[in-house]
Amino acid sequence: MTSTGLLRVALAGLTLCALGPALSAAPATHPFNSTDLVLLERVSDPRISPDGHWVAYQLLETDLAANRSITSLWLAPVPDTKGSNSEPHFARRLTAPGVSSFSPRWRSDGKLLFFLSTRSGNAQVWRLDLSGGEAQAVTHGPLEIGSFMVAPDGRHLVVSMSVFPECENLECTRHRIDERSTRKSTGRLYDRLFVRHWDTWADGTRSQLFAYALDEQGIAGGNPVWLTRGMDADVPSKPFGDDNEWSFTADSRDLIFSARIAGTREPWSTNFDLYRVGIDGAGPPRDLTGDNPAWDTGPAVSPDGRSLAYRAMKRAGFEADRFAIELKDLVTGETREVAPDWDRSALSLRWSADGRVLYTMADDVGQRRLFAIEVSSGRVVPLTNLGTVRGFDAGRNGLVYALDNLGMPANLFRIDLHSGSVVQFTHHNIDKMAGFALGDYQPFSFRGWNNEPVHGYLVKPVGYEPGRKYPVALLIHGGPEESLANEFHYRWNPQTFAGAGYAVLMIDFHGSRGYGQAFTDSVRGHWGDRPLEDLQKGWSYALGAFPFLDATRACALGGSYGGYLVNWIEGNWRVGGASPWKCLVSHDGVFDSRMMAFSSEELWFEEWEHEGTPFEQPQNYERFNPVNHVADWSVPMLVIHGGLDYRVPIEQGIAAFTALQRRGIPSRFLYFPDENHWVIKPQDAVQWDETVESWLNQWTGPTP
Repeated sequence: MTSTGLLRVALAGLTLCALGPALSAAPATHPFNSTDLVLLERVSDPRISPDGHWVAYQLLETDLAANRSITSLWLAPVPDTKGSNSEPHFARRLTAPGVSSFSPRWRSDGKLLFFLSTRSGNAQVWRLDLSGGEAQAVTHGPLEIGSFMVAPDGRHLVVSMSVFPECENLECTRHRIDERSTRKSTGRLYDRLFVRHWDTWADGTRSQLFAYALDEQGIAGGNPVWLTRGMDADVPSKPFGDDNEWSFTADSRDLIFSARIAGTREPWSTNFDLYRVGIDGAGPPRDLTGDNPAWDTGPAVSPDGRSLAYRAMKRAGFEADRFAIELKDLVTGETREVAPDWDRSALSLRWSADGRVLYTMADDVGQRRLFAIEVSSGRVVPLTNLGTVRGFDAGRNGLVYALDNLGMPANLFRIDLHSGSVVQFTHHNIDKMAGFALGDYQPFSFRGWNNEPVHGYLVKPVGYEPGRKYPVALLIHGGPEESLANEFHYRWNPQTFAGAGYAVLMIDFHGSRGYGQAFTDSVRGHWGDRPLEDLQKGWSYALGAFPFLDATRACALGGSYGGYLVNWIEGNWRVGGASPWKCLVSHDGVFDSRMMAFSSEELWFEEWEHEGTPFEQPQNYERFNPVNHVADWSVPMLVIHGGLDYRVPIEQGIAAFTALQRRGIPSRFLYFPDENHWVIKPQDAVQWDETVESWLNQWTGPTP
């Protein structure tokens, strides 16, 4: 595509992508609440068929009574603005409800759709013939498959499985797992970190890559080839890695993947490199990016097979550095950065069909936008405007992406690369959303720390009437390198608070992503001052700009780093000697920074944020340590924590609650024994919202 073509598409996107779905005319019947949120269908992972006519995608549905969610596959025709596609524009279910099917991936001829499903008891690869017939199992292995990719020529399938590295085959791992389950003793002996990660204790297995040969019908045969044998690494990475961390070469002969060699430094290393290995496993993987001590990931090989695009950080030990886009010549090895002056972090990469453009998502001033980048010039053109792009795919004639915003859950949209037109072509939740009363929302900005601009959002309470005063919920995001942006969040959704009668404030304080890397970097070593100054100035600005906010009935809530800030606010935010807050909510928040550094699992985070280890730089951990200010605590607080949270261990929450109780401060402790750093189970999510809402109501009182 030419630069002019890109600009034409961008202008159309900026106009149309902001619109959102057209709701039905049915009147709203009740304010949006937590049960409504949990029961919404969730669209994700769109994948365009090779001919560009169809999109397969995931749809998550919740069975609240059974307290579980099921993911199924759906298929939708792509609207064709030229009129050559005569199919009606509706989506249909491909897989039956009741058992999860996910990760749709097309074979290059478009005749078969591969996917993962638990229908055989554990996750295996299955395939559907789109011309008709039932789904067939592709793999029948003894171990669960975590992720997979089909080779461009359709003759091989690469899968990830967790195996014991010292085992010779999959059956050995299966036998050891079964044997361990029958032991009377339960002790585990460790001689290095990680001993646990996210929500799981280390069990001696590693996620590794294996290649199966496929026959003409797309069925795997024989034993798989172990591609990463001997690598002391998890491929893909844990806990959230997937098939975005590897890519086939254009000729299907090699695989390029991202991996971090563990050794004894894994918990404080972010040194992921890209490796290349033959699909036949004949030789060991070869390191392609060993000269970069920071994070390399997201490989994407160009259509002509000559170039490798990937995302790379430049600073070792930092997980929130800018992901630059690098381009490596696979013949000469020469590497250059694409768009070096673009001060945003690329979140994923797709090539255009002609190899002239790279597409990516990036956070940008309270939105997550889709961008096109010309490879030759580095020119960056935004393709979407308002809202949050959740995932996308590039086809021959267009892009398909999932988009949500503060007023709507995600649906699928298409940008036509020829006309530049944008059209929404799935309509999940439209009837449901039409029955919910939502709060109007608007962005705002003010001058924060260092007199620099800081951005935020205000969501009005449902049923807002001019002239009335409303209680306020200040939502504080985690990270700290995160953002509470123009998105439809399934854990911290401001519309549930608006539905309960609260005005909602969200502020992207210094450290937030999407405002340039210097803005993100500014929180390092300043956890307790710069973000707090932004919140204080933002609160003062909001009270002046929005006179319906009742400053006498306001509560502050946060999770993770946001929970840390709540704990810090408890002892450090005073106006005229008193706290401005009637109540606080701290979810999985840091209470003792020094102990956190010794008990969390990903140590690179603590050591980067506090500019050293706690034994080398103890003063950095004590400077903004909430535990040192407990004597000044006075505000009623609800503390929430998950028993499987190994990022911010449960003792942090218990300690905060203990401090509150010992000080005689009204407080409650909500404990989820089987939740991690997030609250995921449907019934738990509803309980979380109802408990938090009850706490806010108790201290702010009903709206007059």
